[in-house]
Amino acid sequence: MTRTRRRFVTELALAGTAGLLGVRPETASAEPPPETTTLRLDQRPSLCAAPQYVAQDLLRGEGFTDVRYVKLDGAQQGQKAVAAGELDISVSFVAPAIVQIDAGEPIVFLAGVHAGCFELFGTARMRTIRDLKGKVVAIPELGSTQHVFLSVMGAHVGLNPKQDINWVTRPRAEAIRLLAEGKVDGFLGFPPDPQELRAKRIGHVVVNSAVDRPWSQYFCCMFVANREFVRRHPVAAKRALRAILKATDVCASEPERVARALVDTGFAPRYDYALQTMKEVPYDRWRAYDPEDAVRFYALRLHEAGMIKSAPKKLIAQGTDWRFLNELRKELKG
Repeated sequence: MTRTRRRFVTELALAGTAGLLGVRPETASAEPPPETTTLRLDQRPSLCAAPQYVAQDLLRGEGFTDVRYVKLDGAQQGQKAVAAGELDISVSFVAPAIVQIDAGEPIVFLAGVHAGCFELFGTARMRTIRDLKGKVVAIPELGSTQHVFLSVMGAHVGLNPKQDINWVTRPRAEAIRLLAEGKVDGFLGFPPDPQELRAKRIGHVVVNSAVDRPWSQYFCCMFVANREFVRRHPVAAKRALRAILKATDVCASEPERVARALVDTGFAPRYDYALQTMKEVPYDRWRAYDPEDAVRFYALRLHEAGMIKSAPKKLIAQGTDWRFLNELRKELKG
């Protein structure tokens, strides 16, 4: 009975989300069916990837009868899984994905998602990004999403991330505890971490990428796909992108219903943190911002930080595919 009730609640929540988004099977039926009916995405703690979580019924409406969510510990594992062909498409942080493309890994950017979710928290000893110099900053590991973004931010204000910042590797929970105790000076969080830190009054926000320039002017999260998947399944890639972009719209327009659906379907543990995330992350900019600008911006910053060797032009040529986005922008006018 418990499993049946849980399944009923889950299906009801998903059906409500699909209805909100206005699934129109006739739109999808005008195209050939997808070359594959299986689609593999990742499920990870970051709530900013919500569009791919609430798109299940939309994906089924596009012809995917087997939508699989692979549970992973973090965004870095998702990016590696896409490159390895273990996932087909994913919401990914742009800067770490560029590092992968520079290394020759087979992933491509397809579209932008939103322009800000990460926040830098600090102790009273940190007021600006420049104050990272000489400070102790907790990250999960070198090369992690947190490490890459903080290195980019430091390089942008003239710091040498390798020499000027004292990196310590700690698990997320321990890093938050150390920040609260004042034993580390900085911590970069992704939803629901910022919501939790603010609720518990741990540290203060030094940078909020959703509102602070220049970070708020560029996508921080974008859709990436395995290059071979796109080559072999172009119709499936476009249909998957259509469904998730529609879900991105509903994250912007109906945050309460999306937050409830995330909790009811098990993608988020707390409604209050999920609702804050939906209201704070700017999901409404995927039409307005140019994803190529984001790749160029972060590629330049990563080059300044000494983390990549390729020029932006080369990275854009080998690691982007905007043809589906250009078609869907016209189709999904809003």
